[in-house]
Amino acid sequence: MKRLFDKLDIVPAYRVVSNAIEQRIMDGQLQYGDKLPTETQMAEDFGVNRSTVREGIRLLEQRGLVKRKAGRRLFAALPRYDELGSREQRALVLRRVSFRELWEISMILEPAIARMAAERITDEELSAVGRNLQQTRHAIENGRSLVDEDIEFHILVATATRNDAMVLTQEPTILLCRSAVSAIIDSLPQAPGRLLDAHTAIFNALSARDGDAAEHWTRKHFADFKRGYNLAGFDDDRPIDAVVGSAKPGAK
Repeated sequence: MKRLFDKLDIVPAYRVVSNAIEQRIMDGQLQYGDKLPTETQMAEDFGVNRSTVREGIRLLEQRGLVKRKAGRRLFAALPRYDELGSREQRALVLRRVSFRELWEISMILEPAIARMAAERITDEELSAVGRNLQQTRHAIENGRSLVDEDIEFHILVATATRNDAMVLTQEPTILLCRSAVSAIIDSLPQAPGRLLDAHTAIFNALSARDGDAAEHWTRKHFADFKRGYNLAGFDDDRPIDAVVGSAKPGAK
């Protein structure tokens, strides 16, 4: 007999609680830093038990929308860029994004970021980029990996745009470059010095508030990134997460 009604898609109560709180945060009824009611109060308001509220809050904590401070009291929060970026990064990995795809978007995005940063960067933000350069030099002098410093440099520049949409767009792609940067540095002895030279040129352009120069040097830097990737023997069309350990024998 043909079924007249479809099965009901009943959303679990804890998700209803989570969605309701998230909506209050997203529409501004709960502002960043506002205290949330106690679990007991929320359970009474929603007409559910405390365990249901607690499970809903757990989802919100995972999304970075609420935080616990002293005394375990809950506050509305803004997700950190890295919390949002990591989700997008996982999506890119699952889609088997290639180095070529990642590089193409970076060649569009990163020079534009550098130009905007040059026009807006504050002295404090410029000092942070300068400290990053010093840390990069120390890493090279001590034979230590400078991948973290490289990623931080580009995130600091993006942050100086003071454009949240720009930062959120950039972060998953720049984080996904980590394995490629690491593989190039491991394969090419000249790579750390070239990276430092490029970052120094970009920093000097930012210091001069010269958008043309910042954009120019960033474009050159990412073109060099691709040349290094190819020189190390990697395939542009291979998924980016499969890069490590895949260099051709004898690549120099």
